[in-house]
Amino acid sequence: SQVAKTIMKFPHLMGSYSLEENLKPRVRWLKSLGLDDLQMAKTIMKFPNVMGYSLEENLKPRVQWLKSLGLDDSQVAKTIMKFPHLMGSYSLEENLKPRVQWLRSLGLDDSQVPKTIMKFPQLMGCSLEENLKPMVQWLKELGMHDSQVAKTITSFPQLMGCSLEENLKPMVQ
Repeated sequence: SQVAKTIMKFPHLMGSYSLEENLKPRVRWLKSLGLDDLQMAKTIMKFPNVMGYSLEENLKPRVQWLKSLGLDDSQVAKTIMKFPHLMGSYSLEENLKPRVQWLRSLGLDDSQVPKTIMKFPQLMGCSLEENLKPMVQWLKELGMHDSQVAKTITSFPQLMGCSLEENLKPMVQ
């Protein structure tokens, strides 16, 4: 299977994690979210550490949180596949929830927040102070109103992951 091939590419998974206590339960759990073997393999290849995160302390709470934002099971699965780091690299309380709060403060409503996360889950890993706030400030300096900034983020959240200094400012100047 694809999962077995992936584990063969990352043999440290076998040495670092117990097959019975870590790997099998996480594979079953990922399948329960709707990921097929190929999707699981891609997820593990992107971020093998996901296999070591606690189901109870990391993985399940993040899935519940994503669902509480309005993502359904298939959207959660796609989000995990796109950005598996979301499952454990970032604190719910210190990173993820503040970013959602910040998106809402910009004017994104309860239907726009999950759509934005779905389009570009990497947004949840961007620094508020180093990336997101300076980007919004720059968009406003270009003459965008709050509603236009919100619409831009909702329509093309990938913009928030671009380098302001290296990519965007030189293109505008």
